[in-house]
Amino acid sequence: MPSIPRFPSCFLPAVIVLAGCLPAIGMTGAAEPFLPQASAYLTRDSWRQPVAPVRIAAHTWQIGTAGISAVLIKTDAGAVLIDGGVAQASAMLLAHMHELGVEPADLKLILHSHAHADHVGPLTALKRATGATVASNAESAVLLARGGSNDIHFGDDIVFAPLVTDHIVHDGEIVTIGGIQLTVHFTPGHTPGSMSWTWNDVADGKPVRIAYVDSLSAPDYRLIGNLRYPHIIDDYRHTFDVVRTLPCDMLLTPHADGSGWNFASTTNPHPSPMGCQDYADAAASTFEAQLETQREAAR
Repeated sequence: MPSIPRFPSCFLPAVIVLAGCLPAIGMTGAAEPFLPQASAYLTRDSWRQPVAPVRIAAHTWQIGTAGISAVLIKTDAGAVLIDGGVAQASAMLLAHMHELGVEPADLKLILHSHAHADHVGPLTALKRATGATVASNAESAVLLARGGSNDIHFGDDIVFAPLVTDHIVHDGEIVTIGGIQLTVHFTPGHTPGSMSWTWNDVADGKPVRIAYVDSLSAPDYRLIGNLRYPHIIDDYRHTFDVVRTLPCDMLLTPHADGSGWNFASTTNPHPSPMGCQDYADAAASTFEAQLETQREAAR
């Protein structure tokens, strides 16, 4: 029997119970049971805890789980979904869309942050169910087509159903639907193909610039001498600079509590708002400390 491979801190083999990847999110009085665990690896309960859709702005909703974001943007010309969470979430997402008046044929476009199973897991099933166009960049499109196999850091440990990209986006490209313009910002580091998205909406009667910024962590990554990703340090530092300057009145992140959201709360889902600069600064500090630790170990 082969030895147990190294898993990312957010995923563990099914014989191990996950602990400590993210701060705990309270589940007291949850109305719905958890989505089932996957057979290949276990994830935090909060990643599989359905919660009611949360309205972020006039056109923007969070329809994912308590711990993982899935952002739905509704327009008169159809809807856009950014990320979906774990693979088990596909039926839940379709149910939440229906609850908001979005039928399968109304979903026109599927976007994503990075191609890891906890964010793109259900997108293949959703594409089949809706016929939506999948847009990605070239780096992520390759990993999506492989279903996450041969990942730079994780090999074949966190695979998902392969997904074919219909449209390749380029850094700074604007995707328009129903008057909403979504701009893609390449923010490599967490993966070489990581993307962040910005758009304008209205909240409380005022214009709001929303930034959905990809994960900036480097969970157990080899930062020094990484032959699969030689420029990983430069990419992270560049990304921190990009994120600091994004149009960002309201920050959303793939791991919801990374930007101060608690979607399990029905009374105050955003108790500790964080801006893009603070998000980048905190991530940069953690990254530089991790880098220094690896440098010390290499001496």
